[in-house]
Amino acid sequence: MANLPSLRQLGYLVALAQHLNFTRAAAACFVTQSTLSAGLKELETTLGASLVERDRQTVLMTPLGTEVVERARRLLAAAEDLAALAAASAEPMSGALRLGAIPTIAPFLLPRVLPGLRDKYPALKLLLREDVSANLLQRLASGQLDFALLALPYDTGDMQVRPLFDDEFWLVGLGNDPALKSKRATVDAPAAENLVLLEEGHCLREHTLAACTRTESKNSSGVEATSLLTLVQMADSGIGLALVPEIALNSGLLNGTRLVARPLTPPAPRRTIALLARRSSARQAELATLGEFIEAARKRDHYAVTTSRGRRGRG
Repeated sequence: MANLPSLRQLGYLVALAQHLNFTRAAAACFVTQSTLSAGLKELETTLGASLVERDRQTVLMTPLGTEVVERARRLLAAAEDLAALAAASAEPMSGALRLGAIPTIAPFLLPRVLPGLRDKYPALKLLLREDVSANLLQRLASGQLDFALLALPYDTGDMQVRPLFDDEFWLVGLGNDPALKSKRATVDAPAAENLVLLEEGHCLREHTLAACTRTESKNSSGVEATSLLTLVQMADSGIGLALVPEIALNSGLLNGTRLVARPLTPPAPRRTIALLARRSSARQAELATLGEFIEAARKRDHYAVTTSRGRRGRG
């Protein structure tokens, strides 16, 4: 068998590619700089190729080094899955579980799920990370996350996808806006041209554009929001209308505002909330368990809010 690189050496290379600095990469790997440098030299000798360009001020990956880094990330993730397989077989839903979620899901869904999850699985330690979809997928692929909560449609690559539930969009704005006069609204022009959008990087931006007849990616004011909370504040100040996911409305996002929300005429645009994992993940049983738990919590919450809405209305 050919002389193969070690996982430790590959870990050094991935850390250096991330930090592009030997000192910071060594600190991230909890080794000395000389140990990291020696490990990278051994890796290059083993592969018979240069992976890193070095001088006193600059660190760069060679083209081959960049390719090796991408493959190394996948190998390291698979190795972590292998180790997790043994741990999961001993006691499922225990130990650390790293869960990522996008900003238009995390603050509205997780607070309704996590308390019950902690009560039912006290040995489980959830480590949460909120980020945009592209970054979460990268972390999932490299083994830095176990699962991720995303909104579809979105290009998820080769990830395993477990759809959980559909999340309809509602039109939100000031009550005197003509688009909100009826019990059910539409996002045809001119309402579509008056929509405020989230900034680039948020999948909800693309979902909003897909839900209407907008031909441009900016609203007439040229103002864009950095979060759903900011989006709602902009609508409350009269800047424009917004399409807001139902789970955000059900969490009380409009409380304290002058805004009203209207459901959209069928077929109402929606997104699908999904739980993602690597196909190589050893935590398949936990993927199913967590997915079922979220689905059940969503159904209970949706029933309670729908019943309450039927009594009081919204806006």
